[in-house]
Amino acid sequence: MRVVLDTNVIVSGLNFPGNERLLLDLARRGRFEWYLSPFILDEVAGVLARKFGWTEDRVEEVLERFRQAATAIDPPRRPEVIEGGHADNRILECAVAASAGYVVTGDRRHLLPIGEHRGVQILSPPRFISALGDG
Repeated sequence: MRVVLDTNVIVSGLNFPGNERLLLDLARRGRFEWYLSPFILDEVAGVLARKFGWTEDRVEEVLERFRQAATAIDPPRRPEVIEGGHADNRILECAVAASAGYVVTGDRRHLLPIGEHRGVQILSPPRFISALGDG
């Protein structure tokens, strides 16, 4: 099963205990095929440095672990689903290019209300964990 984890899930999993951390652990253990893009890696790096004060070395170390655990793809730009040049369009592009079955996100404003996009289900971390049977 191919999965794209939204930036908010990755950042939360790195900084707090809970479902998001469990998802990162499951991804690293190969419980599902994790896909990400250069955009997602850049966004994660920026948030970790700006909002959480991570050092450049610490950020690079975790990004390297992600590159080993996930499949990185560089998806083509597609017409916007979320208007206004919103960054969440890049998450959807990654999912479509990866032929992912799921995007896992905590974004209740932009992504979760969509529910499904081009065959990709958009679920919250608890709902995805439940779908995996690991919750």
